[in-house]
Amino acid sequence: MNPFQSIYELIGEDQIRLLTRHFYEEVSQNQPLRKLYPEDLAPAERRLFLFLLQVFGGPQTYSEERGHPRLRMRHFDWQIDAGMRDHWLNAMLTALNKLNLDPNAKELMMGYFIKVANHMINHE
Repeated sequence: MNPFQSIYELIGEDQIRLLTRHFYEEVSQNQPLRKLYPEDLAPAERRLFLFLLQVFGGPQTYSEERGHPRLRMRHFDWQIDAGMRDHWLNAMLTALNKLNLDPNAKELMMGYFIKVANHMINHE
């Protein structure tokens, strides 16, 4: 079993929804990140929420609606260098810090986000 899949049981759907909301609040205030998104952030927020639910052990709605996540492929249209990775990761970790989570769950989530952010770099 993927160690990240236990997070859903530890923190629940509401905390994942709140994390996603906080993340997009950070995106809206971060100009380099914000310009990667369309004006309406709601569809992106919903997709991220469904994705995180699935990754962390909740319902598989993301894959049912969109197929396999294929993160690198889905983000290939955007140049993601170390700087952009840092913008994204800082926004996500700031959002994560706004939640009152079990320390073990928070540590697992941080590890996941760092791993994924590094994996998404597609440009020097």
